Amino acid sequence: MYNDSDIFEIKNGVSLRRTGVVHRNEEYSDHYFHILMEMQREHFWYLGRNRFLLAALKKHVARIGRPPDNLCAIDLGAGCGGWIAHLATSNTLRFKELAVGDSSLKALQFAERAVGPAISRFQVDLLDLGWENRWDVVFLLDVLEHIPEDVEVLRQVRECLAPNGLLFLTTPALKFFWTYNDELAGHQRRYSAGDLQALAQQSGLKLLTSKYFFFFLSPLLYISRLFGPKTQSLSPEQARKHLERTHEVPAKPVNAMLRAIFSMETPLGLLIPFPWGTSVLGVFQKEK
Repeated sequence: MYNDSDIFEIKNGVSLRRTGVVHRNEEYSDHYFHILMEMQREHFWYLGRNRFLLAALKKHVARIGRPPDNLCAIDLGAGCGGWIAHLATSNTLRFKELAVGDSSLKALQFAERAVGPAISRFQVDLLDLGWENRWDVVFLLDVLEHIPEDVEVLRQVRECLAPNGLLFLTTPALKFFWTYNDELAGHQRRYSAGDLQALAQQSGLKLLTSKYFFFFLSPLLYISRLFGPKTQSLSPEQARKHLERTHEVPAKPVNAMLRAIFSMETPLGLLIPFPWGTSVLGVFQKEK
């Protein structure tokens, strides 16, 4: 049995890497965690992604070869823990162990409010995870686009996956949809389905499927690409305020309408692949 105490020690409910972890704030700023908490609970975008991801998880989890209640799953780069909190309360899949991991201690402190004391919290470095064959399911959700060394992240994930383990990866999709928001959020790139295949080959994982989603969002994102502000003209304070404003939960009527629209993408986008979307899901497996 794997013993986390070999590489972690628990302080104030968080498992800390004994060798230390550095949070690279330039890759993902912890300034916006207070906004992220509300977004993960209520924003149509997060609710739509959760719905799409949960359907994909239910479809593919049997590939591991053991029932979910005998599996261990972790969300890496989990931020404030919204996805694992949703999974834990979805009443569709019950896992033996659920956990969140992040390099930011501040994020993990926020996450306790969402996930509660029963879900483990690990401070980790995605470029040096330290685990071997530890997890049956890993989630990496809208994280990889922030990290320059994306192939190394997937190699680290491969090491920490048990044989037949699955990685569920989501990222912003397609260079065509690159906007000022990508620049303000510190994104390194957007990914195509072909990019995910290349990542699989370079990391030693097998890509089982890739699916675009948020197809219905693409016209709105294209408009923002055409008419959005030029980031070069914004001061750091203006950029911060603009990013906060654009990431707020929309007014309730608008949020409810968009939530209803994007609910149609599940299971539609899993059954009939969308030709494009503003996000892409990749499901990878570590072969024996």
